[in-house]
Amino acid sequence: MSITKTIETLFQKYIPSPFVIAIILTLLTMVLALLFTENPSETAHPITILTFWEEGIWNNNLLVFAYQMMLILVLGHVLVLSKPMNWLISQITVYAKDTSSAVILVSITTMLVAFFNWGLGLIFGAIIARKIGEAAVEKGFKINYPLVGAAGYIGLMVWHGGMSGSAPLKVAEEGHLASLMNGIASPEVIAQLPSKITDGQTIFSWWNLLIFGILLIVIPFTFYLLSRNGKTTALPDFSTSKKFSEHPQKQDKLDNSKLLAIGFGFILLIAFFARYYGKSLSPNMLNFLMLGLGIILHGNFKNFLKAVEEAIGGASGILIQFPLYFGIMGIMKSTGMVTMISDGFIAIATETTLPIFTFFSAGLVNIFVPSGGGQWAIQGPIVIESALSLGVPLPKAIMALAYGDQVTNMLQPFWALPLLGITKLKAKEILPYTLILMVVGSAIYILGLLLL
Repeated sequence: MSITKTIETLFQKYIPSPFVIAIILTLLTMVLALLFTENPSETAHPITILTFWEEGIWNNNLLVFAYQMMLILVLGHVLVLSKPMNWLISQITVYAKDTSSAVILVSITTMLVAFFNWGLGLIFGAIIARKIGEAAVEKGFKINYPLVGAAGYIGLMVWHGGMSGSAPLKVAEEGHLASLMNGIASPEVIAQLPSKITDGQTIFSWWNLLIFGILLIVIPFTFYLLSRNGKTTALPDFSTSKKFSEHPQKQDKLDNSKLLAIGFGFILLIAFFARYYGKSLSPNMLNFLMLGLGIILHGNFKNFLKAVEEAIGGASGILIQFPLYFGIMGIMKSTGMVTMISDGFIAIATETTLPIFTFFSAGLVNIFVPSGGGQWAIQGPIVIESALSLGVPLPKAIMALAYGDQVTNMLQPFWALPLLGITKLKAKEILPYTLILMVVGSAIYILGLLLL
């Protein structure tokens, strides 16, 4: 495994923190926009680019999205800090005896949960990785903790092809395709579009499920091979976690009231089912459910708020870095850089190679714009129009974009921020392993797009 050690050494030496990476990507995007795009206004081009950047940073819709993502992280963490969830995860982690068993256990369960919902998969993978680290400290066995952390992040490589994937969920909405292409494509092109593309044609198609099934076998096996070098690492200090009192105190009776907390929690769940029953998954839906469950499982408001206090630190990276990526998105969208990247690939594509070029272009854009929904809004029209012109089935083109978007999450550490906060790992500790998994995953996705 000398290649693993080489990559690890390079990352340890040269990879900065995720915040510095976001700064570097921001400056690089500005330079590329200055060199390769035209000035659409009368002001100086650098000022125009800075204007697009500032508008992107404070985009109201994206700021709402950022707050939703922070709540998904915090409320998911709060859930796992509850006594019932802690017991359940402890029952799962008991089967982790060493690095090999740990990475197989974590990678399989994380991918399954992430296929259902990316937010749950992100938090679940982080928490189960940490619980294994805590178990290693308590029981005295040695593990390669960064490799276990990488296994906990692997769900972000399968999420967009799953039940919460932004692109397949949006195209399943009645009239979304025509709305997306309105003002971009000609009436003749829009007339060719179906009213919707159902999840049976994308997420639950036999070929997408087959690709996911292959990943469920190959990815854990790759983690197993990486674990065989026998490397072990020092474990972080987990002792800073707060311990919650299970006995109500005499003071603050309402804060400690089980009846009030559980009653209010059930009111939230009733409202949840009344509002969301039978509807597709959404960030608001997930957060509302986790809020009600979190209050009920903690048993009183005092324990719930203590859990929030502990969990909220993991959201600091999203709070400060999301606006930077929104700024990058603003530059790339307003200057036409996304269109340039996609058009460059599509110009040399054929019916056979278009899904592959779409895959690579989506992966490249994701490094600069790590948001599946944002990327679909920007790149989706180009993919649809190209697929129609070359005769590529729309479901295949859409999933090619989804695959490319998700696979480079293993290279772009932004979505690893929650995991890093929970596990107390650093980005440069897990990236050498996720880079290898990105190569393996890319090979599976490319073969799937070519053969299936």
